[in-house]
Amino acid sequence: MSDDNIIKFERRKPKQEQSLSDQMQRKALTWIAVIAVLILVWAYYQFIAPPSLP
Repeated sequence: MSDDNIIKFERRKPKQEQSLSDQMQRKALTWIAVIAVLILVWAYYQFIAPPSLP
């Protein structure tokens, strides 16, 4: 007998949770981005923005 037309119901495989190293890399990347933005804002006001009126 052929099994070609039989539907097999199987449980879904559980999704793998993110590993600890992936979470640490994402957290580190977020902090690096925040620090880079702060440095860029400081550099803008230090070197590019016109001086404020006294």
